[in-house]
Amino acid sequence: MTDLPFDIVSPEAIREGRATDAYFERTESTLRAADKNPHVAAEVTADQFPDGEFELLAGIKDAAALLSGHDLDVDAIPPGRLFDGGPVLRIEGPYLEFARLETSLLGLLSHASGIATAALEARRAAPDSSVLSFGARHVHPSIAAVVERSALLGGVDGFSHVAAGDVIGREASGTMPHALIICFGNGHQEDAWQAFDESVPEDVPRIALCDTFSDEKDEVIRAAEALGDRLDGVRIDTTGSRRGDFRHIIREVRWELDARGREDVDIFLSGGLGPQQLRELRDIADGFGVGSYISNAEPVDFALDIVAIDNEPVSKRGKLSGIKAAYRTADGEHHIGLRGTEAPPDSEALLEPLIRNGSVIDSFDYSLETAIERAARDASLVDF
Repeated sequence: MTDLPFDIVSPEAIREGRATDAYFERTESTLRAADKNPHVAAEVTADQFPDGEFELLAGIKDAAALLSGHDLDVDAIPPGRLFDGGPVLRIEGPYLEFARLETSLLGLLSHASGIATAALEARRAAPDSSVLSFGARHVHPSIAAVVERSALLGGVDGFSHVAAGDVIGREASGTMPHALIICFGNGHQEDAWQAFDESVPEDVPRIALCDTFSDEKDEVIRAAEALGDRLDGVRIDTTGSRRGDFRHIIREVRWELDARGREDVDIFLSGGLGPQQLRELRDIADGFGVGSYISNAEPVDFALDIVAIDNEPVSKRGKLSGIKAAYRTADGEHHIGLRGTEAPPDSEALLEPLIRNGSVIDSFDYSLETAIERAARDASLVDF
């Protein structure tokens, strides 16, 4: 059946507010029937007070796309800033303008921020190594661009998903899978490496996968001999069930390459790696592919709560009433206070105007390039 549809909620359904929880539709119907549509301030928060556990904000571009065109004013922390408690986004306007958008808004921010935070953890674990995002295969393909954009925002050097690259305007990276080697057959690894070298564009690095049929050291030596000076690097992706002492294996590989005068050949590692493994291996490897640790990161547990009605403070139990501001001090601390009260000394306000009267503010910079710079700067400032 060639026209069998994918289970994908369309962008139109998201923009129209159909991608919502049923109780928001019922809330909307009830308020309209009661002729009630109060002017509210609502804030997106993960934690009420700072606790020293910073997370990286992402998803603001998509939030702006969702909320624009509605009779609202929105302030937000720019993407790429680290936050610790308090609001990351605030909406002010008639409640019915955004009630049914809450589900999608929280999903856009929660998922992207969780991925970006995990990517930043990987980046900080191996600051001098090449780190690539290899995890798009672990998520639904419809969100691959979200994964890769968020991973880049967190500081990784590249990603593997081709269509995601089309969406975000970046070129995907990657060389060869085990399937390529297997197609040539056991004992014919050299044929696979040489065929790859002869067929791919010159600007693609010649990185040979060297752990398919035999010992990693054996295949690395054979790849170096087969490709000679054209070999840029080797990748070791040995499955965990066969890995043993991974650090010792990589040290052996490095030794054998150096013994043959191939200090120029880089070693890249992949397969079930996270920050702990990157810290343990960063002194003997040149780069890493990080998959599920980034792509399958736990979403940030954001909630959206009304904190004022007609400028009067209000909240449900367990939440802080009143419209709030968030600040970063010069020493990297995160502070929360009521809007309009005195800011902490030597601090900057983190929330900036994003939307006014339904239109996105031109000066709000949510570009990926700027967000990447913010993330690196903030990570150093707060010692993430």
